[in-house]
Amino acid sequence: MSDPTRRAEALADPAAGQAEGAGQARWIGAAIAVVAVALSLFQLYGAGIQPLGLFYQRSIHLAFIMVLCFLMFPAFGRPRGPLAWVIDAVCLTAAVASGAYLCWNLDAIFSRAGFWTQTDVVMGIVTTLAVLEASRRAIGLPMTLIGVAAILYGLAGSRGELVWLGEWMPGILSHRGNSLDRLTGQLYLGQEGIYGLPLGVAATYIFVFVLFGAFLEVTGAGKFFIDLAYAATGRKPGGPAKAAVLASAGMGSISGSAIANVVTTGAFTIPLMKRLGYRPAQAGGIEAAASTGGQITPPLMGAGAFLIAEYTRLPYIEIVKVSIFPAILYLGTVYLFVHIVAMKQGMKGMPQAELPRVRETLASGWHFILPLFILIFLLVQNLSPMRVGFWAIISVVAVAALRGAADLLVLAPRRGEALSGARIAAALRQGLTLLWQALELGARNAVAVSMACAVAGIIVGVVGLTGLGLKFSAMMIAFSGGNMVLALILVLIASLILGMGLPVTASYIVLIVLVGPALSQEFGIPLLIAHLVVFWYSQDSNVTPPIALAGFAGAAIAGSKPLETSMQAWKFAKGLYLIPVFMVYNPEIILGGPVLYVIFTGIIAALALAAFAAALEGWLFGPMGWVMRAAILPATVAVFHPLLWVETAGALALAAILGLNWWQARAAGAAPA
Repeated sequence: MSDPTRRAEALADPAAGQAEGAGQARWIGAAIAVVAVALSLFQLYGAGIQPLGLFYQRSIHLAFIMVLCFLMFPAFGRPRGPLAWVIDAVCLTAAVASGAYLCWNLDAIFSRAGFWTQTDVVMGIVTTLAVLEASRRAIGLPMTLIGVAAILYGLAGSRGELVWLGEWMPGILSHRGNSLDRLTGQLYLGQEGIYGLPLGVAATYIFVFVLFGAFLEVTGAGKFFIDLAYAATGRKPGGPAKAAVLASAGMGSISGSAIANVVTTGAFTIPLMKRLGYRPAQAGGIEAAASTGGQITPPLMGAGAFLIAEYTRLPYIEIVKVSIFPAILYLGTVYLFVHIVAMKQGMKGMPQAELPRVRETLASGWHFILPLFILIFLLVQNLSPMRVGFWAIISVVAVAALRGAADLLVLAPRRGEALSGARIAAALRQGLTLLWQALELGARNAVAVSMACAVAGIIVGVVGLTGLGLKFSAMMIAFSGGNMVLALILVLIASLILGMGLPVTASYIVLIVLVGPALSQEFGIPLLIAHLVVFWYSQDSNVTPPIALAGFAGAAIAGSKPLETSMQAWKFAKGLYLIPVFMVYNPEIILGGPVLYVIFTGIIAALALAAFAAALEGWLFGPMGWVMRAAILPATVAVFHPLLWVETAGALALAAILGLNWWQARAAGAAPA
């Protein structure tokens, strides 16, 4: 299993990060828990009680996150040796000092207005080094190296600190360079550096929703959603795989990490899929593809959705609304793949006796649905996402407490269990324990995202200081020759390369800063759609070989080969590649338009994805020959064409091909589903 996968497991499981080895002292685990809970309480205070200023909120948040990171991840792995303790002590001091210096001297720093003192520069260097080291531990070396490369690029140039490095820069990438003082001021004391927009979103919206997901998970919502999915689909052919699609989509939308979602829900779904008849690689691939879909599924999408709202200046509820239909298309495609595989292999559903009942499942966990409705209602009321997350967390605590009180005071006496002081005390202890666990888990789950956003701030700061974004856009136009299809392919390749070493959120930030201006200004793609395209393409690193982290996590649970499992995940996740292209050439499904045309566009999009899935598998209602499969490809391309008559011709061709497959299956005596 890869290092990022192990990190995801450590973040998803509160016990995993506490065990550094047999020799780890208990007080380290206790310190991690105390810092994590303190961070969560600080975030709740800022979200629902007293909002803090920009630099206060972000600097304190990052200081907490780095302290937590240095405690959770030792310098050289586990267990810590004497040298590691010294390094960690220095890093912890730097983490605390980074936030304390800004908070204590913020007014004086503002009054200096760009005329930084030597102490300012030194603290900027210390903070930058601490951020890079924390990133190495929490995310991995590739992200850190990209941050270092950005800093070196910012210093290279005829007027920079590294004149010699500027001489090696190609003409289009060359710039005049920056002094150490200027670059440090940009990264540490400016609003476009470490404490810029990415970390600002992580320190406000993202954290509070990650904490909301932790409260749902600790109170049992995860098991409820999984049981509900099994109860709804378990008896159908390939039932456990279909339940995996639904459950992983639901849990993935609140977990914040496709990898962590694979590790948690996959522990239930993958063994059942294997028992039903799916090959181990197929089971792991299905789980990876479904978990990736959770990151694009409303109402709680991945961290990138909050960044899209900030970058486009649109309310978060608008991002949620326009993402509903594309998410349905993606999950529907994965669901169809699962169904086709089950029909090809003649699978049956699970016995009714082994499945939970819908009525009993709803009776035991209906209260978990209430916080989601409250969350959606508050978003529609145009409240700040940060305040919405706060009240959503309060609602989870309230419904869990009411459920516990009802069980203690009403249901238990009916079962013959007498009410006593000891039972009340035990219930209160259990409630406080769950509250502590949720606060701790939420902070742990936010470490990787926040560190990714902090390093992304370094990259964004250098891009803004050097004008690299405009140069990258010019290179993109030159390489694509002004062809939009080639430009989208270049974005896809870039996202895949970045995704080999970067988390999804960091990959999205880097890409949108570099290619966003070209997509929206040079190729005429609407700003919101340009962001959605990059956001969707950034997800592909989870499922695309050779580095497919969600696929690798699924392979570890399924006991299959990582590359084979990743190939299966890549096949099942084809919607990640086709749906963004459809957004570009049919913007009506995102931006709206005449009702009948929007409905027509939605229908042909679903038809094209279904036909493409059938062509890849060679089966829909029955076996599909090579001639029929080959004919689907040009018809699918036609459906994506911007001209209405070409779209219509492609849709009619696809409908005719699928209709012929249905007729052939019926003539052969099959029972089409």
